Amino acid sequence: MRGIARETGALIRSGALPVGTKLPPVRDLAFALGVSPATISQAWSELRRYKIIGGRGRNGAWVLADRFAARPERHLSGGNYGPGVLNLAIAEPDVALLPPLDVALARGARAEKLNSYERVRILPELEAAVRPSWPYDPGAFLATNGGYNAIYTLLHALVPHGAPVAIEDPTALRLLDILEDLDVPILPVECDREGPLPNSLARALQQRPAAFLFQPRVHSVTGACMSAARLEAVGDLLADTNVLIIEDDGIGDISDAPRISLGRRFPDRVIHILSYSKTHGPDLRLAVLSSSATIVEQIQSYRSFSAGWTSRILQAATAWLLQDGATAALVERAREIYRCRREHLRDELAKRSVEIDAGFGLSVFIPVALESYALVTLAARGIAVYAGAKFSAQQTSAIRVATSILRDEHVKHVADSIALAVDPTREGI
Repeated sequence: MRGIARETGALIRSGALPVGTKLPPVRDLAFALGVSPATISQAWSELRRYKIIGGRGRNGAWVLADRFAARPERHLSGGNYGPGVLNLAIAEPDVALLPPLDVALARGARAEKLNSYERVRILPELEAAVRPSWPYDPGAFLATNGGYNAIYTLLHALVPHGAPVAIEDPTALRLLDILEDLDVPILPVECDREGPLPNSLARALQQRPAAFLFQPRVHSVTGACMSAARLEAVGDLLADTNVLIIEDDGIGDISDAPRISLGRRFPDRVIHILSYSKTHGPDLRLAVLSSSATIVEQIQSYRSFSAGWTSRILQAATAWLLQDGATAALVERAREIYRCRREHLRDELAKRSVEIDAGFGLSVFIPVALESYALVTLAARGIAVYAGAKFSAQQTSAIRVATSILRDEHVKHVADSIALAVDPTREGI
């Protein structure tokens, strides 16, 4: 199978099979090569993974591209909006609300065994800093190069090729990029303001997913805060399965909601991830995950093929920040400012008869009558947002608006524009 994929890829790269070429039917090619149709189908699946070919079924397959570099299509499809555009597409932390790193990095440069090639899962001082507030007592900790790096690595290490993965819908677009790159069936689990809907999760579990990936505490796209009762209901459904449970806390302490986890119920198969990008700085490139010692060892073994460990400098710097009183005060101040920005937009929209939930994160998710109309309307008024379709494996009609960098002087203009964008039948404001 891999030989067929490799040789076909070479023909495509050389130009012998140009972009746009329709490939022979699977059965015809299998007969000509003396292999089974299943072998050809597997080879085509490998090429689809890299977006080299597209199409399937009776309509056949076509050559789409001549490069084998995988692309995170959802993440890279954002535009370069240029000057003069209010970019509310990316829900990033306000750099003015992040702690300074100079002292922390100077402390990090004095980390024990600095520049040693010894693989270290997590520095003792970082583990000591995170353990007191961890939502359960895990078997082991592991420092990773950010939250998405943690998820990318653990999925490659633990999920069999082709095994389905259940995930909240909507969800972070980069999580969908990772799953689509793995070429696994995605089982969307619908959500409401309290978290994954039990009935939707139950339907997904009937398809025997290898893992369920969700965001406890605060949802990064919708800003919804998962309730303790819903977490227990989710746990009840997972109790009679062997599904790997992946908890992604990417918002972190931007929320003052208590951290929650199913780790206390299922310590042998929960992986709980906390990222520090939103609270302490994206350039720290640091997250911490916990799980059983066996699972952490599997993840670390896979990491040995690449980086092997996370920078001791960054681990020690983060450990210092987590224990620094001034940094804690800055994080608390940022949390309050982010809340005010979300609620300011909510209040202005309410004055224009658009009701939304302010949520608890860095953005708001707003249903619209027609996504394309909403995007064009906002763009015409100098505002960039993301289409809800980027965050969903299903049909959706919404926009995701970042509030983290939305200054007071822009709120009324943004509210006016959103009020026009949500419904084509509204009269101009």
